Order: sequence, then C-alpha cells, then structure tokens
Amino acid sequence: MRLTAWLHQHLPHVWTSRGLFARLLRPIAWVHAVLLTARGLVWRMGWRQAHRLPVPVIVVGNVVAGGAGKTPLTIAVVKHLQQQGWKAGVISRGHGRLSNDTRAVLPASSPTEVGDEPLLIQQKTGAPVWVAAQRAEAGRALLQAHPEVNILVCDDGLQHWALARDLEICVMDERGVGNGWLLPAGPLREPWPRSVDLLLHTGPNDLPGGFQAQRHLAPMAHDAQSRSLALSSLIGQPVDAVAGLAHPEAFFAMLRACGLQLQQTTALPDHFDYAQGAPAVTDRPLLCTEKDAVKLWQHQPRALAVPLVLTPEAAFWQALDQRLAEKPFQ
Repeated sequence: MRLTAWLHQHLPHVWTSRGLFARLLRPIAWVHAVLLTARGLVWRMGWRQAHRLPVPVIVVGNVVAGGAGKTPLTIAVVKHLQQQGWKAGVISRGHGRLSNDTRAVLPASSPTEVGDEPLLIQQKTGAPVWVAAQRAEAGRALLQAHPEVNILVCDDGLQHWALARDLEICVMDERGVGNGWLLPAGPLREPWPRSVDLLLHTGPNDLPGGFQAQRHLAPMAHDAQSRSLALSSLIGQPVDAVAGLAHPEAFFAMLRACGLQLQQTTALPDHFDYAQGAPAVTDRPLLCTEKDAVKLWQHQPRALAVPLVLTPEAAFWQALDQRLAEKPFQ
C-alpha cells in the first residue's frame, strides 16, 4: 500500500522528462512494448475476433496512465448525442468496484458495486449505464434491457481490443504524452502517435492536430440533498478541499483560481474509497469533485460537490456528427 501511494505521488513527475529514473525503467518498458506488439498481432492476424455489437459503438479513452478527462468527455458526448436525437447508452468496466458481475447502474447504486465514474455518468445523463468485466457483455445486457438504445458510448477502452468500435475519441490534458515513453518509463499505455477518429485536448500542449476543449468549475456547488451554494459566496473565508483523482492538484488550482482560500487540502489516489478514511469534519466548508461526492457523501453528506464543466469547441461536435453520418452502420 505504501509503495502504491509512493508510485502514485512520484511517477507522474518522473514521466515529465527522460531523466535517470525514467531511463532505469526503460528495460521494463521495452518488455511492455514487446507484449503490446505480440498482443496486437493476435488481433490483426484474426486469431482472436473482436465482439461486434448490433449498434454503433463510440470509445472515449486516452493513451496515458491516469485521468485526462475521459469521464467528463463521456458525459458531454452522451448529452450531445441525446440532443441530436440518438438514444444513447453507456458501457464500462467500472474500474475500482468490488463486484465483478454484469449489472445496471441505477441512480441509487453503490459506487463500490458499480464504480464511481459509471455512477456519476448515470446521474449526470440519465442514460442507461451497464458495467461488466467484459465491455461487450455490458453492451449486450444493456441492449437487451433497453432495446430502444441505438448507440453505445464506452467509457475508457481504447486499449480494449476485444470490443469492436466504430469511432474512437482520444482525450489528452496539458501533459500530452509526457516524455513519450511507454509504461513504466513514461505515461504511455501504447505507442503514440496512433490513429484515432477524433483527438481532443483539454489543456495546452505541443501535440499537433486535434480539437480544443475548455475546462472550468461550475459557479454552483451542491450537497447530498441537492442544495446549491454559489462558490462566490465562499470567497473570503477559509475552506477545505479533497480530491481522489489522478491529478488532485489540478482541482485545487481551479478552486484557487475562483478566488477561494484553501485552508487544508487532501490529495488522495484516483478512485479512493472513503470508507477507508474520510477527511476529518471541521467547521469549514469541505469542497470535492462530483466523482468523489458519490462516495464521500455516505460519510459527510454536507460536503459540497463542485461540477467540472468540459466544453469542447463547436468544430469538435461538427466533426463528431459528420463522422457518425459517414459511417456505414449495419
């Protein structure tokens, strides 16, 4: 556990450059590259067949370890599809959940059973969401339960080649591809560049191509009882903040940019289970992300969730609609 926490804290810094520690890890990265090549050969030669679902499948993912904005983008994509008249459903592995079965994600589901991100997606979009160890199995179960669904969005899964997809969206934050090396010497899950249908940047970086999205915090926070409070009303008083994300400091920085005075910040690993220890209750307001809130509210219902708003440029949505129109869906 201590080693995991240490790696979570220090590896992202190692991946920003090709320093000594990163170079020491390169032999392991070479083994990783060989395994990726062998795995890819298995699928390209047809020795294993990807599962094809009867409706179009959009995969939203990234090629670097840690969060880069996949879930906010998945939510945005689902809402856009709904506005365009699609009946969208969402499938996911449900990373971090304790169960391993195939099940629907309901508004009152426990995040320990379905995962924090699938639960947040369901609550934010109202779309049918199913989780399973195998994403294709989640898709089949969802379509059987919701025959009206005519398109599926897969939250994460660019590297899950067992699921056939019609459109791939890769999202990258300000880190880009880091030092450009494969795990564990760098942040890459697979070599880059690689072909994707759409590339979306959520922060400034020097990678060519793609579209841009703006990230900012919503002006209103809300508690477990859906009571809202303007963030601006907290300016001038000390507040606490907690985040269990791949990059908690990014959330804290956005709060400070809103003019808030952070008295105490608690940075936790991604998908942190607050049953293991929630922040101590103080007389100060406690701010968290919506992803944290679905777990933290069980222990601190007065915590204030601050939504993250992801707004891709209009050209991104135009490109998405055009690619959907061009695909020869069966």
